[in-house]
Amino acid sequence: MGRDLAYSVIAGLMIGAAAQAEVALHVGYLSVYEDLPPTLSNLDPEPDDIGIAGAMTGLEDNSTTGRFLGHSYTLTTAILEEGDDPLAAAAALLGETSFVIIDAPADDLLAIADLPQAADALLFNAAADDVPLRDDACRANILHTMPSVAMRTDALAQMFLKRRWDDLVMIAGTHPQDTAYADAMRHSLTKFGLELAAEKTWAFDADMRRAAAQEVPLFTQDFGDYDVMVIADELRDFGRYVLYNTWEPRPVAGSEGLTAVTWSPVIEQWGAAQLQSRFEDQHARDMTGQDYAAWAAMRSLGEAVTRTDAADVATLRAYILSDAFELAGFKGRPLTYRDWNGQLRQPIALAHPRALVAQAPLEGFLHQTNELDTLGLDRPESNCEAFQ
Repeated sequence: MGRDLAYSVIAGLMIGAAAQAEVALHVGYLSVYEDLPPTLSNLDPEPDDIGIAGAMTGLEDNSTTGRFLGHSYTLTTAILEEGDDPLAAAAALLGETSFVIIDAPADDLLAIADLPQAADALLFNAAADDVPLRDDACRANILHTMPSVAMRTDALAQMFLKRRWDDLVMIAGTHPQDTAYADAMRHSLTKFGLELAAEKTWAFDADMRRAAAQEVPLFTQDFGDYDVMVIADELRDFGRYVLYNTWEPRPVAGSEGLTAVTWSPVIEQWGAAQLQSRFEDQHARDMTGQDYAAWAAMRSLGEAVTRTDAADVATLRAYILSDAFELAGFKGRPLTYRDWNGQLRQPIALAHPRALVAQAPLEGFLHQTNELDTLGLDRPESNCEAFQ
């Protein structure tokens, strides 16, 4: 079994008044092993503690407030390795707590949510961005702090429309994540009255580290002129080699270039620099989007405990999905949950590696109730019935 299946309990943050706390919330974090195909470059290795580090920062933030209110928080982690059984690990963790933050592929997440032990639990999806999880495959016991891929592609579509970049082409990879991103991008462009002028599939076997300067110009030549090239390369395999090698010198967006992200080190406004600094001090690296999603899950629970003075699933879930709930997420506006599919409403940053360009929803994209609902599945678009 995984190296942490004996579970590690993080309780060192309970000091002073918390030792005699009247309300105690125990949270689990489950990371399921996902076997991803190799990529050409290893320049962006995934941190070993991705996600968990965000949950721990959220735990410390909760405990800081909890000390003054008589509330205590603890975290148990289960990190699975290849071959470990995610359902057995989830059942064991659910035997300890009814609140679990999960980093797992969509299929495993749904299987965990359908366990008998999870029937009365509250699970937070902090990793899977699949649209069906917020649509006809939704579960009432799952809330989503990770934005859907549709929220990210909608953000880019708003930028294209705002800048009048309406002549668009796309190159998509062949991995399932690439295909899902390309599908979401097509849907977003249609949603905002745009369309692709042309698209091609990237299926090269050549080593682009050596051949990009020769292969990419030839591959992109037939696109002719265009405003923006969209890259659907969610594994970050080939997209980096497309930039500055295209036949026409044009902007690149999507999975490379101008990207729509949950979180980035370049976000410094709205007090975000403070969160960035706290995280870096604690974990000696930058905060990722997955870290932010886990942080938001932990902080959602902390905010609900603070406001309700309770620690049971029914009370906390009802409050989190109510109009009274707001989470200060360092994104310029309060974050809330959609009561029709459990998705955390949040702005999406449009950034490149050196700077924040804009934040969606962009000015001018209006909504009858909440402008954040212009990103991702709005109530009329979602087929989720579990929350009714």
